[in-house]
Amino acid sequence: MTLPRARVVQWATGNIGTRALRAVIDHPDLDLAGVLVYDPDKDGVDAGVLCGLDPVGVAATTDRDAIFALDADCVLHMPRSFELDDVVTLLDRGTNVVSTRGELFAGASRLGEGRERILAACARGNASVYATGSSPGFITDALPLALLSVQRRVEMIEIDEFANLSKRDSPHMLFKQLGFGRPIEGFDTSRASYLLEEFRPPLALLAEAGGRPADEWTAAGEVAAATVDTTLSAGRLPAGTAAAQRTTIVGSGAGRPVVRFTANWYCTTDVEPAWDLGPTGWRVRVHGDAPFDVALPFPVPIDDLGSYTPAYTANRPVNAIPYVCAAPPGILTTTDLPMITPAGPPS
Repeated sequence: MTLPRARVVQWATGNIGTRALRAVIDHPDLDLAGVLVYDPDKDGVDAGVLCGLDPVGVAATTDRDAIFALDADCVLHMPRSFELDDVVTLLDRGTNVVSTRGELFAGASRLGEGRERILAACARGNASVYATGSSPGFITDALPLALLSVQRRVEMIEIDEFANLSKRDSPHMLFKQLGFGRPIEGFDTSRASYLLEEFRPPLALLAEAGGRPADEWTAAGEVAAATVDTTLSAGRLPAGTAAAQRTTIVGSGAGRPVVRFTANWYCTTDVEPAWDLGPTGWRVRVHGDAPFDVALPFPVPIDDLGSYTPAYTANRPVNAIPYVCAAPPGILTTTDLPMITPAGPPS
């Protein structure tokens, strides 16, 4: 199958962006047009070198205007922080955008008036924008939507996410940002409200696809303590301190739960209360007239997870490029696109 070639820009080269950049360089139907970086030390570095490959003759730049001027077919947009003006400018110039930013998920409903700016830019530039990844993304729409395709009556959809962080050598992230190793008393569970904002739009879309729209949302955070002293790759975790945290988001319709997402992040399974903590991966359950219970553990040794996990987020946006380039202009959701595969849409 021969697909139209697309000129692609990689926007940002963090952990996920670097994996996506490598995938674009290796893709038989994509041509790397440019790379936008934020670190001055990466300015002028060959894109291939940035992602561990041989030089490819495309130098990274910190100059946004130089990237805009490329008028590429698509930008893989993966920055740490969201800048609305960047997305609007790209769309205005006719460049499609595939992003991992949560602000653009499920129709970009979180953006308020910014959503209208994006829609207007899509119309002016005849371009589209689509957000996807792993979570949210694959696990909140692609897989559940496939399971819903064989239902006639849906009662509830449940998604459980598990992340074993014991081998994650990131002390700042674990102990400072996520708060592992802190006293249980007074542990800050406010992250639940952040995750609610991130996950509600795609979960709402999923509930609607199941014919059970949600009109009420709640989010609750919990924490469990280590029962024994534990040594992690990132450092020591004393007994009695925060070792696991769980956030549960529930969307209800007509007073009954219709969709539930639970994120379980943990550093050890030896915790009190004794939670049921699965291996890194997901579990999806559909309660209906054709019920499913699907377990998706990552079949990778825990010591090697770090080299595999970026692909779960980076690959789907890369695979989505030809679909988004072929779509009508506008803000796209997964329900607007055919099933995304590595081969792309039929030519």
